[in-house]
Amino acid sequence: MNASGSDEPRSIREVPRDELAEHAQSIEHGPLGFGSRLLYHSIRVAIHSACRAWFRIELVNPERIPETGPFLLAPIHRSNLDFALVSNATTRYMRYMGKSSVWKVHWTFSAFFNALGGFPVERGRVDRDTLRIAEEVLGNGEPLVIFPEGARQSGPEVQPLFDGPAFISARTGAPIVPLGIGGSAEAMPIGRRWIRPHKIVLVLGEPIAAPERSAKGRVPRGAVREMTDALSDRLQELFDEAQQRANG
Repeated sequence: MNASGSDEPRSIREVPRDELAEHAQSIEHGPLGFGSRLLYHSIRVAIHSACRAWFRIELVNPERIPETGPFLLAPIHRSNLDFALVSNATTRYMRYMGKSSVWKVHWTFSAFFNALGGFPVERGRVDRDTLRIAEEVLGNGEPLVIFPEGARQSGPEVQPLFDGPAFISARTGAPIVPLGIGGSAEAMPIGRRWIRPHKIVLVLGEPIAAPERSAKGRVPRGAVREMTDALSDRLQELFDEAQQRANG
């Protein structure tokens, strides 16, 4: 029930700021409509053009992105630029799982990210609502971007990954495509507000197949952990290659 006593859904303008993330999780997350696709395409074209001019962006192994069907794109995370950079990995429309604090800045931010098909998640964990939305998105055949390190990290080593991507993969059968990003930390390090021109390289890895379920249809914890470990090893290889190409 909203503030007026009606059972009608509240306008997003009426939602308190600290409830915007929960509101975003409560709405339907079906396939992107025409308006959202047009908005996404326009923003992606602008980002791609800017990346070519400012970062001399290079994409390695683009053929490793599935042409159809759902998949999880799992990038390394070293800069605030990474959210925009990953859109250069494919021309397919992708949905984003982002930190919930972004939705709480202002209702206009929340409405914008909702329109792009994004949805919030608490850092480092996948709760029931997040899992439900992820399964809905992948069930519609759409790709989903999720950063397995959770928050931005620093340094050349891949930090411990959370099991969310592997668990979602096991539940949905969608493969995980790892993505190394080189040069983004140099272009915009943690704590910096200004973006510097620096070559950026995206290196895509071979898709990692989803683990099989048990005879009872459950997701074995051991299989999820093994997939997370495999993803970590592959991300390290891709990150090393991307950094070498970007800084070599």
